[in-house]
Amino acid sequence: MNAPAKMSSVMAAAVRLSAKADAIEAVAPVIERRALALADAGDAIVEVRAAAVNPSDAKAAIGMMPYAVFPRTPGRDFAGIVVDGPAALIGKEVFGSSGDLGIRRDGTHASHLVVEAAALIEKPAGLTLAEAAGIGVPFVTAQEGFRRSGMPKPGETVLILGLNGKVGQAAAQIASWQGARVIGVVRKDEPYVGHAQGAVTVINSCRQDVAGTVRELTGGKGADIVYNTVGEPYYEAGTNALATLGRQIFIAALKQTVPFDIFAFYRGRHTYVGVDTLSLSSLATADILRDLVPGFGSGALRPFPILPGATYPLERARDAYIAVLGSSRDRLVLLPNG
Repeated sequence: MNAPAKMSSVMAAAVRLSAKADAIEAVAPVIERRALALADAGDAIVEVRAAAVNPSDAKAAIGMMPYAVFPRTPGRDFAGIVVDGPAALIGKEVFGSSGDLGIRRDGTHASHLVVEAAALIEKPAGLTLAEAAGIGVPFVTAQEGFRRSGMPKPGETVLILGLNGKVGQAAAQIASWQGARVIGVVRKDEPYVGHAQGAVTVINSCRQDVAGTVRELTGGKGADIVYNTVGEPYYEAGTNALATLGRQIFIAALKQTVPFDIFAFYRGRHTYVGVDTLSLSSLATADILRDLVPGFGSGALRPFPILPGATYPLERARDAYIAVLGSSRDRLVLLPNG
């Protein structure tokens, strides 16, 4: 690939939200054009070839993320080509993610992005740019939960509540990559729809007692790690399924409070870990993604498939925001440069 010429500024097209909407159907993004330039020697400009659309992008548009500022350009995940910045990066295909981008500052739903050069990660050769853009938030969330609670180990059992959600799929991949046994919970008759290095045992919570089944499958021990991607609806089942010295990870909630049995907590010597990736800077997020690059490079981890019907131009960003909070289970991606 030939490196593009060094430039001092670029004219970018960006999705712009001027104010909070009352509902996702009322979101009214516009496309603005403006000049971007490097303000810091440590920054780079990326020509964004793909930018994932996450539920948090849409929720921030309707005021569900208290950190979000207006006006701003949404978008946390991206992949593209470096067109300005440190000489060693010019022309490189890179990807990244952030808790700041698209929330506290202008994000990735644009043709170009100014971001810290140290936050850029070179794309593994076997991935397309659209696939790399789709790694972001789900895999960062899954990995951060495991890093904080202690990475899964061979011989351990990981129970994933909300298996077929994007974070659940990512957590299953990472746990099996690390050699752990994976059990996942769904709410209807369906198989695990993601990729994993080993078998994934699926429990249908509408037909089976989750905690009881987990203990049967583990010889009475329970799960060493419970990854709760849903929150309160699975809180009791997850807690009852925990092994002694078990760790439970929480990333979301439908209700703010749960009935907390403090006796069971300390007698089981349990550890609870809360994860909020919106608190992570671009640099902190890049550190987490770097842990995953070897897995994607070797094929042990696989990106989400990006289906043709799940890609949108910038001009249809509103449709993507509605879809990500609706019935779509695809990984949705904007293609800002065609």
